[in-house]
Order: sequence, then C-alpha cells, then structure tokens
Amino acid sequence: MKTSLIFSALMLIGSFVTASIEPVISENIDVTKSTITWTGKKVTGEHTGMVNIKSGNLLYDNDMLSGGNFEIDMTSITNTDMEGEWSDKLVGHLNSDDFFSVATFPTASLVITKVESSENGTYKISADLTIKGQTHPLSFMATNNDSGFTANITVDRTLYDIKYGSGKFFEGLGDKMIYDDFELSVNLIKA
Repeated sequence: MKTSLIFSALMLIGSFVTASIEPVISENIDVTKSTITWTGKKVTGEHTGMVNIKSGNLLYDNDMLSGGNFEIDMTSITNTDMEGEWSDKLVGHLNSDDFFSVATFPTASLVITKVESSENGTYKISADLTIKGQTHPLSFMATNNDSGFTANITVDRTLYDIKYGSGKFFEGLGDKMIYDDFELSVNLIKA
C-alpha cells in the first residue's frame, strides 16, 4: 500500500514537471528583411555599408532567448556613403587580403554561447564571432521587439588579423590611420 502511494505521488509530480517543461524552440531569421549595417572609422571620417545574413536562427527556452547562430555572407559587402568609382574601390579593398580576404573566407559566423536576461526586454549576449577563420568571444546588449532583435556590436578587427592601417601595428600613419574597432548595427527579423 505504501509503495503504491509513493509511486502514485511520484507519477503525479512527474506529470506536472513534464507538462511545465517546454521544448527549446528554434525560429529562423528572415534573411531578406534582416539587416547588418557596418561603420568603420578613420582619423578623417568614416564609411558605412551593409552586409547580408546568409542564414540564421534564434533559440528559445520557455519563451526566453537562449541561443542562436548566424552565417554572414561576406561576398555581399556594400558601401552606402559613396557612389561610383570610389565606392567600388572601397568595396574591392574590403574584399582584399588587407581586410576580409573574401575569396578565401566568403562567410563569417556568430554563435550565441550565453544569454542573460536583463530589464525592459534586453539581453546581455555572449557569443563567438568567427572572421577569416579566427574565432574570438565578444559580448553585447540586444533588445527584443515584436519582430525580432536589434543590437549594436563593436568588433576589434585586429583580433581577426585585419591590421591594415592600424596604429597598433604601424607607425607614422598620420591621417591615414584607421581605427581598430568597427561597429555593426544588427536588426534581426524572425521569419
């Protein structure tokens, strides 16, 4: 009698636990609507442009963001602050081995490794960013909205062997120096 009562109690508890656990849900990113805007700065000004997301998804555990991963199409780099020949030259230089070596490394990736919920629909995200085959951790804040997430991410390009025009590695650059950090403004739209 005692054994069957204990067994029944454990079954009841098990059914409550099973009913309250929601599976991890994966939601794809709409790559046609999601955007990444980049900004690179130098002593004499800055340049901006876009790069496309090739694929990506967000993971949710009990309706809370818990992870995700994204592949970035480096062959899609554009420049938006200039037109014509100067824009084409800049994009060509960004594609070259001085910067992103796009012929060798046509994609970059970001994998979310940890998510901490904050207040007002914001999250502190820890992630591994891979550019030019080199992976380094970074962290940033992301804001939840009805359609997805927005985030501003600062990346130190020199960690990824992008040293061209860096004052850390070259002396006497004067007004030709390019700052090591570049910024990504990300707007992810769920499919």
